[in-house]
Amino acid sequence: MIEKIKGLSEQYWKACVEIRRHLHKHPELSFHEDRTAQFVESQLQQLPFDGLKRIDKNGLLATINGKEGGKTIMLRADMDALPILEANTHDFVSQNKGVMHACGHDGHTSMLITAGKILCDLKDQWKGNIKLIFQPAEEKIPGGAKLMLDGGLFSDTKPRSMVGQHVFPWLQTGKVGIKPGKFMASSDEIFIRFIGKGGHAAMPENCIDSVLIASHFIVAAQQLVSRNASPKIPTVLSFGKIIGEGATNVIPNEVTIEGTLRTLDESWREACLQRIETLAVNLAKSMGGKCEVEVARGYPFLNNDMELAGRLRQGISSYVGAENVVEQDIWMAAEDFAYYSHQVPSCFYMLGIQNLEKGINSGLHTPTFDMDEDALKIGAGLMAFLALEELAN
Repeated sequence: MIEKIKGLSEQYWKACVEIRRHLHKHPELSFHEDRTAQFVESQLQQLPFDGLKRIDKNGLLATINGKEGGKTIMLRADMDALPILEANTHDFVSQNKGVMHACGHDGHTSMLITAGKILCDLKDQWKGNIKLIFQPAEEKIPGGAKLMLDGGLFSDTKPRSMVGQHVFPWLQTGKVGIKPGKFMASSDEIFIRFIGKGGHAAMPENCIDSVLIASHFIVAAQQLVSRNASPKIPTVLSFGKIIGEGATNVIPNEVTIEGTLRTLDESWREACLQRIETLAVNLAKSMGGKCEVEVARGYPFLNNDMELAGRLRQGISSYVGAENVVEQDIWMAAEDFAYYSHQVPSCFYMLGIQNLEKGINSGLHTPTFDMDEDALKIGAGLMAFLALEELAN
């Protein structure tokens, strides 16, 4: 079966590249993937799927039934782009200025469409059901995965397992990374407004210094994490935005700060968010000011089911060779695939796309991000193969 799948991957590779480049030229932001969904739907309508429907406006669910009934496996790709001005110079750069597929979702979508072609070609050779999920809005809270689940993704059938892959520019093309267990972090966005009393910088006794309050908080918040989080629980608290509309001689009335909390434990996540709010309120009060705290709840941590990840690792080894399987480390980035992982056995693995000879090594979410398109051939076939392996298990 491996050779059949690799042969079909080779056969459909150029078409896969064309799909990826079309999507790359026409990126759309989260919750606005209207043309993208229409294009993907038009591609899927050319295939002999047994069902194709929309979920929550721009989400797509395609069903392939094998020669007999059986278990259900779901494969997932995401479709949205990022608000980044592309700096590449190839002939398929983004035509939507300020919007770019800088996280590889164009590759994810094109590979899953191609995996669908392969599975349709072989549907008389396997039992069970395979559902392909084309998901919007991975990049933005509350996440397209949550919207699809709320929209009834599992209403007809709850799958035996869910599989997703993500391109990874820190792995060479041909390599695949996987980590059983806790893999990616939860992610919450924190917005705090410290309110004081502005005035002339030469007369601080007449002011309540919101800049000083915010400064004390940022330092204290780091100590809160280091002194309260268990060393066994990875935790990151970072503040990347501070706005204080003062001047060299003006203490502003207020300062706003924005940051993110990421961790791998849901209980600690809840406790930490509460402690952050308590610290901010009490610290501001102790210095004569006050504050307002808002938390935008993001994704939970992503958990790769141990048994499923073990089976997939064996399948990946069979497909790309054991020497090309990399033991992935914990990654403190966040992914809304995590929502699926808390409902059904799921696994999310990394597909290498780096090619130094071609000058392809820019990181995710950068203006020069690109991928070695040879990896599309590997990723499309691998998804199809792993789905069939899971059905046969």
